[in-house]
Amino acid sequence: MIAEIIPGMYDAFGTKTFRPDLRRKGLNPTFPMGRYVSRPLTVKCEGIQDVRRFLLTCRAVSDEEQFGKDHYWQPPEDFERTKRGDCDDFALWTWRQFLALGYDARFVVGRHGRYGSGHAWVEFFENRKCFLVEPQMGVVGDKIPRLTTLRYHPTMSVAWDGTKISFYSHKQQKFDPRFSQLIRLVGEWLRFWLWFWLKTLPRLPVVFYRRLRVRNPIREGWS
Repeated sequence: MIAEIIPGMYDAFGTKTFRPDLRRKGLNPTFPMGRYVSRPLTVKCEGIQDVRRFLLTCRAVSDEEQFGKDHYWQPPEDFERTKRGDCDDFALWTWRQFLALGYDARFVVGRHGRYGSGHAWVEFFENRKCFLVEPQMGVVGDKIPRLTTLRYHPTMSVAWDGTKISFYSHKQQKFDPRFSQLIRLVGEWLRFWLWFWLKTLPRLPVVFYRRLRVRNPIREGWS
């Protein structure tokens, strides 16, 4: 769920923007951004583990399926109630929780994956390092390998200092690692996913069986 951002491959800090062109940068909130930080939340997290545990109870669905709209950003207090949403909804709620925990955190929008599809996530700063939070990857564990962050390309981020909203524009970085650094990153990535699948594969038959039981319940007394 959390990965340290590799220095030099991701413009973590960005440039503060006073008159951002939100739509051109991919930031398309349904309400003014202040609305997403102004209402109290019901779920009180004591730490990052609590954040992850709540996210594991939530289900990813499209705005079209849930609201009948192409784009709709749920306020975090609504997301707590529905426990359903897309990447924007997951990230906005996670951002609020990290702020409540005292982290210097931002809500981030940009491009993700091989085909550069629009996406939203969270980043936070600690001990002069920047970390990426992928709220929809809680199922794989507390941490994800650093090489995973190469798939994330921020275009704009939003910060909240308790009194005002600030916007930051981000540039694309060209990552040109040394061979020794690349070997370490690839090794870390391979070890992580090998261990994940070794733990996960034995559980898959049980998971499939439970899902089958839910879809096809056996009625008492039926024959």
